[in-house]
Amino acid sequence: MPLLARRNLLYDKARFAVTLAGIVFAIVLVVIQLGLFIGFTVATSAVIDHSGADLWIAAKGVQYFEVAFPLSERKLYLALGTPGIVSADKLIVRFTAWRRPDGAETNVVVVGFNPATGAGGPWNLIAGSLRDLEIADTVVVDEFYRQGLGVRELGEQVEINNRRARVVGLTRGIRSFTTTPFVFTSFKNALNYTSTAEDQTMYVLARTGPGAAPEEVKARLRERLGDVDVFTRQEFSERTRHYWLFTTGAGIALLVAALVGLMVGCVVVAQTIYATTVDHLREFGTLKAIGASNSYVYSVIVQQAVWSAVAGYGLGMGAAFGVIRLSRGAGAAILVPWQLTAAIFGLTLLMCVTASLVSVHRVTRLDPAEVFRE
Repeated sequence: MPLLARRNLLYDKARFAVTLAGIVFAIVLVVIQLGLFIGFTVATSAVIDHSGADLWIAAKGVQYFEVAFPLSERKLYLALGTPGIVSADKLIVRFTAWRRPDGAETNVVVVGFNPATGAGGPWNLIAGSLRDLEIADTVVVDEFYRQGLGVRELGEQVEINNRRARVVGLTRGIRSFTTTPFVFTSFKNALNYTSTAEDQTMYVLARTGPGAAPEEVKARLRERLGDVDVFTRQEFSERTRHYWLFTTGAGIALLVAALVGLMVGCVVVAQTIYATTVDHLREFGTLKAIGASNSYVYSVIVQQAVWSAVAGYGLGMGAAFGVIRLSRGAGAAILVPWQLTAAIFGLTLLMCVTASLVSVHRVTRLDPAEVFRE
């Protein structure tokens, strides 16, 4: 740090601490709000995004992942006979009742998939394996929901829709955006747990062959299967996200909160840096009185803003990640990808430098003689 800029910042340590506190507050607010919004959007379509399927086949009118309508098993075989399709699997997604060992009941979303291919199944397993689900009456749950589901250890016996189930695996980080946990099991087990007819499914997950254009294959499937909706994985993911973000009030509330947090953070940082720069007017006036050029004064002001931004960003991100760690046990899904951390750093620099430059006109219009007046 150049000597003059460093001395200006550290001369009044209390004032510098206030400046950093304002920047830290703004960064924590922005990171938490944007992290909540990103966590919400990712959770709404996580199973779709990790499914490994290129195309999703669903009954007409499906709006989002958790609620689908039955399809005939015949759709699976028609899909397998479509040029460009190399494999396809059935998938069940249905709400049902979970009874804990102590007799308490809660709702869960049963996801029944083919353990041999893993299409539509769990990821990030920390205990057990997908092949364990080929055993009758076995399920996998996420470790976050263990307490709520009454799962004390692997092998715990529970009931799903009045049928016996045994927990044989745990995942990490597969959270529902609601309070209803996902429970993964084989398609065969899911038929029993959800009282679904053997010749029905909720989705058909298809994979295209090398060189096949998904859009062309999608058109063939629509023509061949008739009364169904066919989506690419990205399309169905976006459709589900759009439903929860814009059709329900939850997504809109989070979006507005994120935007308000961003605006408040910008205002706090701008006001803090502007006030800090204006407080040093007499020092800058002294520099001009002894012959310093405007460009030199500008460089000092910008350097102060940059170093304030760097210090505030470091402290702010540390505080933000501390809050995120504490919130994990409360169920809040706050995601902060590296792209967001980089964007926040750039935004912090931009806000600090811009606010300092706004105050420059006060310096350039300053009469050096005013420094020596009472």
